[in-house]
Amino acid sequence: MIVRSAILNVMMNAARKAARGLVRDFGEVENLQVSLKGPSDFVSSADLKTEKVLRQELQKARPGFGFLMEEGGEVGGDDKSHRWIIDPIDGTTNFLHGIPHFAISVGLERDGEIIAGIIYEPVHDEMFHAEKGAGAYLNERRLRVSARRKMDEAIFATGIPFKGRPGHAQFLGDVAAVMANCAGIRRFGSAALDLAYVAAGRYEGYWEEGIRPWDIAAGIVMVREAGGYVTDLDGKSDMLAKGEVVAANDHLQRPLLALLRGARDALAAKDARA
Repeated sequence: MIVRSAILNVMMNAARKAARGLVRDFGEVENLQVSLKGPSDFVSSADLKTEKVLRQELQKARPGFGFLMEEGGEVGGDDKSHRWIIDPIDGTTNFLHGIPHFAISVGLERDGEIIAGIIYEPVHDEMFHAEKGAGAYLNERRLRVSARRKMDEAIFATGIPFKGRPGHAQFLGDVAAVMANCAGIRRFGSAALDLAYVAAGRYEGYWEEGIRPWDIAAGIVMVREAGGYVTDLDGKSDMLAKGEVVAANDHLQRPLLALLRGARDALAAKDARA
């Protein structure tokens, strides 16, 4: 039996409580009140309700901690060292289209470092959780990243830039470079679950640009505690600030970074000639 810390229990209990209403709403997705925030970026009543429950439960347990939330923005706390980073529904577009691939994501940041995270996929009751120095788990099972060493046997995940956002040309170059060297590329529409799947060994790696802190905060500690690597495109640790992430097992992180850098160099050379 796993012995979890008090802070992880707080996070998991908050996610499970928030998920009750979320699952009910998913069953009646056609009746949701939906407003348009921007191109291909929807917010639903379910987002707002889920975030409200998460904030209430986490604040009750740790009243001094601050918040960074997708819908509610940044809220300071008396404790300046700790901050919850919350995405109430990562995969909102999937949710609104009745696709059962979305998750609640909660990361805990201490002095700028993500030290704990949970990613809860409620439809299949998959609770991914990790804490720095204590490992990563799916429910009661310890997680390890994939052991595959060869690019041509590897599956990678990524995200496509939404309509109206920059980066489509670069994305096509990235995909062409990686696709030519691997077994396949997947795009499922939830960054949090993409990182959780890398931690679980379901994918060998994942990359994406134009990403927000609440999309990846929990997944960063998840992959690292499962034995993988998570960096920005320069191989450094500025993922949250730069809005970019590259995650993979210990054998394929460097080859994946090299392919992505090569694609960027090729596009830059093409632009210089134009």
